[in-house]
Amino acid sequence: MKRLAQLGLVLALAAPAAQAQQAAPATPTAIAAPAAPAAAGMPAARAADVASIDAIVAALYEVISGPAGAPRDWDRMRSLFAPEGRMGAVGARPDGSFVFRAMTPDDYISRNTKAFATMGFFETEKARTTEAFGQIAHVFSTYEARHAKEDATPFMRGINSIQLIHDGKRWYVLSLIWRAEDAKLALPERYLRNG
Repeated sequence: MKRLAQLGLVLALAAPAAQAQQAAPATPTAIAAPAAPAAAGMPAARAADVASIDAIVAALYEVISGPAGAPRDWDRMRSLFAPEGRMGAVGARPDGSFVFRAMTPDDYISRNTKAFATMGFFETEKARTTEAFGQIAHVFSTYEARHAKEDATPFMRGINSIQLIHDGKRWYVLSLIWRAEDAKLALPERYLRNG
């Protein structure tokens, strides 16, 4: 009798799950891979660079950093982004208005290759707040930029807002938008420590 009662409990618990399975619409559970033509020219990513949120954020900082004249591995940078990936910078104009400069990773490369040939640039992460749900993540990453690794004081600080997606195999950067602090906009204390 006790065994029958246990079996009845198991069936009672299983029945709603079975009914839910039958009633559930046939929806895909995996994120569709990027379209083949858009991804065909993309360089392959290093598996270690895209295995986790920590890894892809570290790779973003590492790939743009280096001494003056040191070549950057731009294919490595391209490999971190989804084919639809975009970048952008928000800045204040002298008149107090703001401008948003949107760009692709290739636009960023074109705009910065010449500067990096004559200027050292080392960007490091000071603090981070991450929100993640399933295959999406948002990283609010506080950065510091120096002309040399050993510089005691950064010449610039700000926030990188990084939106990431996971396709079941790896992480991709979908968007990266940054805003540097200035005389009118200082970094709040909460973004100077990990959240």
